[in-house]
Amino acid sequence: MDYKKAGVDIEAGYRSVELMKGSIKETLRPEVLGGIGGFAGAFSLSAIKDMKDPVLLSGTDGCGTKVKLAFILDKHDTIGIDAVAMCVNDIACAGGEPLFFLDYIACGKNYPEKIATIVSGVAEGCKQSGCALIGGETAEHPGLMPEDDYDLAGFAVGVVERDDIIDGTSIKDGDVLIGIASSGVHSNGFSLVRKVFTMDEESLNRYYPELGKTLGEALLAPTKIYVKTLKSIKNAGVKVKGCSHITGGGFYENVPRMLPDGVRAIVNKDSYEVPAIFNMIAKVGQIEEHMMYNTFNMGIGMIIAVDAKDVDTTLAAIKEAGETPYVVGNIVNGAKGVDLC
Repeated sequence: MDYKKAGVDIEAGYRSVELMKGSIKETLRPEVLGGIGGFAGAFSLSAIKDMKDPVLLSGTDGCGTKVKLAFILDKHDTIGIDAVAMCVNDIACAGGEPLFFLDYIACGKNYPEKIATIVSGVAEGCKQSGCALIGGETAEHPGLMPEDDYDLAGFAVGVVERDDIIDGTSIKDGDVLIGIASSGVHSNGFSLVRKVFTMDEESLNRYYPELGKTLGEALLAPTKIYVKTLKSIKNAGVKVKGCSHITGGGFYENVPRMLPDGVRAIVNKDSYEVPAIFNMIAKVGQIEEHMMYNTFNMGIGMIIAVDAKDVDTTLAAIKEAGETPYVVGNIVNGAKGVDLC
């Protein structure tokens, strides 16, 4: 008896690391110390030593059951972008710059080429957000997970000047809410999505004219990363007063998280066109509207609050970053919460 016969292939692990090294190298920042494969990722703080009052930010998350679609379609090159996005977008929401990321892959069996493909997506997400992939772990769990299954999660660390933290405390009556378009379902609500549609290769590969793509392509579209967009707004001289990443819990849970007591967000549902994938989910699943807005991002991946005088500058900065903005509502005095009308 040996470890391989017990279900853990150490040699496959070595092979995975070799295959992913190229992708990882593309993400490295000057602050990264040492090579790939050490026991700990090392990141120099020299780049932030001249900051007035640096505050470290962190975020950890995974892709949820969206990975099940990757299994069915045997497409693993973008799910890593989702893992990075879910972490770095939260850091960006606080006004921070992501510095580095670590991933964790649990799998039933280590297939080196598959693992390397997953990590290539993680590396792409890191490049999109400007952070370094400085470490990770691939763990085989024979007997605990089916051989072809895996789960993917990650952890990011960022930094922000204390004075630049976006905490919502200055939001007031008359401020304007600007939404930034999502790429689709992102990485939340897939337990419901998988109940709505038949989850097999034939169903997911079916082309729908209203989507302009197959169902699988629409659902697997990677989560948008908004780090550079928020940076573009900041560089334009705009003070973002509040920021909400529309993830699990949709509008009803996430928008109030950025609000101080005494103000209420009003979101106009007809201020933008809801993408076809959400209309399809609602129709096929017979899901009422409130539940849709309480589960999904409905086409808006992030909402920010700005002073009315900064609206035009903010819209221009978002477009300059390559994203699509909408004026989706405003702030009024009232009980903390959100109204969709």
